[in-house]
Amino acid sequence: MAAINRRQLWAGAVRGGASTAVQQFASPLSGREIIRRRSFPNVLLTTHMGKQVRFYDDLLKDKAVVLNMMYADCSGVCPTITANLVKAQKLLERRGAHDISFYSITIKPEEDTPEKLRAYAQMHGVRGKWLFLTGDPADVELLRRTLGYVDIIPEVDKDKARHSGIVRYGNEPMSIWGACQGSANPEWIAEQISFMLPPLRG
Repeated sequence: MAAINRRQLWAGAVRGGASTAVQQFASPLSGREIIRRRSFPNVLLTTHMGKQVRFYDDLLKDKAVVLNMMYADCSGVCPTITANLVKAQKLLERRGAHDISFYSITIKPEEDTPEKLRAYAQMHGVRGKWLFLTGDPADVELLRRTLGYVDIIPEVDKDKARHSGIVRYGNEPMSIWGACQGSANPEWIAEQISFMLPPLRG
């Protein structure tokens, strides 16, 4: 009789414990949500066409994207990377990849107005689903850091003229992300970006 009572008590404790656990512990976060919280602050930005957008809600969510950082007066890697991405975009479109959004974020928002970025885009023949973005300096700096455009050497990191030439790309709904060097051959860049595309097809 005592054993039966113990089993009954144990069963009741398990049921009660399960109920308590449901109340106390939230469901585990998906990989997509973890990446969003860690890397994609939903800051307010302004496009080169003067429209205000939210970084995650409007630009990344449910999209395949290519990201880079630049500034309009850059005489270093920026023009080369922009030209390479223009070529890579055309190569991707020839392969049927028309739904990739390109975003170039200025690292000098205090200087790069929407008008200045629009002139830069026109000068480089940018077309299609490509936005140049500026915003509040603190928000842009937050993006730069969370997206990983940071040099481990503090002196280099402070020098905007020596900023990273890395291009990041990703399939946001599938949580597939990668990076490549923006000064590389455009065909190789297009091939690297293609890595994220198959899950979006069909």
